[in-house]
Amino acid sequence: MNINKLPTTDSIEELANFWDTHDLTEFEDQLEEVKDSIFERETLISIDLQPQEIKKVKAIAKAQGIDYHELIKQWVVEKVSQV
Repeated sequence: MNINKLPTTDSIEELANFWDTHDLTEFEDQLEEVKDSIFERETLISIDLQPQEIKKVKAIAKAQGIDYHELIKQWVVEKVSQV
């Protein structure tokens, strides 16, 4: 019978150290099937912009030192939070 217990920590470092020295098959008797989704995935969308519009967005993002995708996301989140 397996006397090892699965770690209960949330520490990435501790978990990494644990799994570096253990194999999942050592704990098969402690595993349970998860039927519900654990992680929520982001929904990806696409938007059509004119070349001059995306050029301006990229310039603004560059001036702010961020990726233009992140800038667009910030704008959307800001607008949605106002509703």
